[in-house]
Amino acid sequence: MEDADIDELYLSASATTDGDDERELFEHFRFVADKGQQLLRVDKFLVTRIEKSSRNRIQQAADAGCILVNGRAVKSNYRVKPLDVVAVVMDRPRYELDIIPEDISINIVYEDDTVLVVDKPAGMVVHPGHGNYSGTLVNALAWHFKDNPDYDADDPRMGLVHRIDKDTSGLLVVAKTPDAKTVLGRQFFEKTTKREYMAVVWGCPSPRQGTIVGNIGRSLSDRLRMDVFPEGSEYGRHAVTHYEVLEDLGPVSVVKCVLETGRTHQIRAHMRHIGHPLFSDARYGGDQILRGERTAAYRKFVDNCVALCPRQALHARTLGFVHPSTRKEMFFTSEVPDDMRQMIEKWRQRAAQVNKNL
Repeated sequence: MEDADIDELYLSASATTDGDDERELFEHFRFVADKGQQLLRVDKFLVTRIEKSSRNRIQQAADAGCILVNGRAVKSNYRVKPLDVVAVVMDRPRYELDIIPEDISINIVYEDDTVLVVDKPAGMVVHPGHGNYSGTLVNALAWHFKDNPDYDADDPRMGLVHRIDKDTSGLLVVAKTPDAKTVLGRQFFEKTTKREYMAVVWGCPSPRQGTIVGNIGRSLSDRLRMDVFPEGSEYGRHAVTHYEVLEDLGPVSVVKCVLETGRTHQIRAHMRHIGHPLFSDARYGGDQILRGERTAAYRKFVDNCVALCPRQALHARTLGFVHPSTRKEMFFTSEVPDDMRQMIEKWRQRAAQVNKNL
């Protein structure tokens, strides 16, 4: 077992949101205690079974919620009993590579000794995994902090506090200290952060301002997609999205979405659920022409819009939180990126022409 493997005893407590934020766990190590197993602390139990590990590392992993016994998280002082199933889990699949610092340009909006706020471009994966082991935001952050001896990209007690999808652009906050990660993580858990997204969706939702409530969980037919299940269902997790139509452009509309919860693909799944998928969102059907004319000219126009914004039209525009050290409220706003802005402008011009011809 390589040194990289022991680093993966850490579990990033960050959220995956599209706001994106159901935490999916992947098993990295699994051991079953013998029938004759004497009572033994789980940290001692694991340190003898995982090569190149240390008791301190394992204790920190337990503190981060990485150590499960019979499916439940335990602290390092838990005593392993006969036939206990001890597992080490993480929020990314097991892989053999260290997080390598990479000199990748990132747009830092704000930074002090405690936190960093970054404006992520569309197309950048946030965290290594699922075949994306380089070129991620975490690799870029590892480079940015390479001269900071206190920052460890593999340590879940610092780093990303939440996440957004690869093809979603916008703001993310990074904790530079364990205390900052704890304080910020609690704010996300208690839903006191302010997260506002701008999206372009097919059609115009009615009513123009409303709330979508429905459990979000992995689709039963497509494991790459999330589906919405009835509130209180055994499937998925409780999710709430507030939306407001900002601009009706005919076949599409510009919508503000405010997250009350943060589940994986929450906005994308919720908007599809009410019949208004995000424009250009191939995974949720938004790459099809769902509103408008049945003419070759219109199809060409839509194709041109997709060419301008070839990803789900979703941007994390506003982020607000209480600073973990100063306790002052902080708000950040990110301009809509060029691909979305140019695409929206084309729809505006078309809407103006249609209205002129009426």
